[in-house]
Amino acid sequence: MTDHETFNVLFLCTGNSSRSIIAEAILNAIGAGRFSAYSAGSHPTGSVHPLAMEAIEHLRFPYADLRSKSWNEFAAADAPYMHFVITVCDRAAGEVCPRWPGHPITAHWSFEDPATFVGSAQEHRQLFSKVCREIKNRLDIFAMLPFAKLSRMAIEEELSAIARPDASLENASR
Repeated sequence: MTDHETFNVLFLCTGNSSRSIIAEAILNAIGAGRFSAYSAGSHPTGSVHPLAMEAIEHLRFPYADLRSKSWNEFAAADAPYMHFVITVCDRAAGEVCPRWPGHPITAHWSFEDPATFVGSAQEHRQLFSKVCREIKNRLDIFAMLPFAKLSRMAIEEELSAIARPDASLENASR
């Protein structure tokens, strides 16, 4: 890996309606030119959760092209080659994934599912905002990693470290 190539990153969750969509939007915004982010689900709902769109809009990130889609789109022969595949929900992490072309580096970052939350509208919005901030924090760290200086094993270790709740920019490799 070189620091000059554009890295393709696929974020996976079961429904592809909230967490993976948020991750796609954030990384495409903060990593423009360095990353091309995508998202998909094992059992996509077919629509993006309205509060996910609201949370993305609140951060002033583009969201017009976001859509819920199947992970099979990215396992096809004509799919973009992925450098990284990151699951963002525990259920998808436990499922048998398709064979991704190119043997990408994989990781699992667990986030609470705001789409299934039961509570008041205000509490629901607050949870979406919280999850959005947590995803952005991890992606800020991910985007700063010096991939050209790290071995595949070191990158895998960094991605595991980013998954921890106490992950911070200060602890990341530079």
